[in-house]
Amino acid sequence: MEQTLQALNGILIKSIPTIILLVLLHQFLKAVLFGPVEKMLKERDSLTHGARKAAEHSLANAERKTAEYEAKLRDAKSVVYKEQEDTRKTWLNDQTEQVARAKADAGVKVDAAKKSLQAEAAAARTELEQTTAALADQIATSLVTRRAL
Repeated sequence: MEQTLQALNGILIKSIPTIILLVLLHQFLKAVLFGPVEKMLKERDSLTHGARKAAEHSLANAERKTAEYEAKLRDAKSVVYKEQEDTRKTWLNDQTEQVARAKADAGVKVDAAKKSLQAEAAAARTELEQTTAALADQIATSLVTRRAL
């Protein structure tokens, strides 16, 4: 057993330079390789978070501008609809006035036509009365002449 311990002691003594070399290699790799890689990963992570925040900010701005655009579009549409409604009302009022004028003109023409018809009817009656009296005289004369014959 003592031989084993001495062999183990010898192995340990011979491995001390390897252990030191391994510790130095670890420190060297940590300083030269892992440090810059870790630094680069932290920068990348911060840039990624920064880019995400910038993207979220841009998205929020885009949504805000979209909402403003939609509000302005609604306002513009309401103005256009109001103008259309005003124009429609103006046209409707004009049409109503034209219909009223046409009715009044038609009423005047109908009244004139009625008066003209009444005048013609009165003239026709007068003429018929005169013609009737003349025809009655002719008929009476004709009957009297036939009886006399």
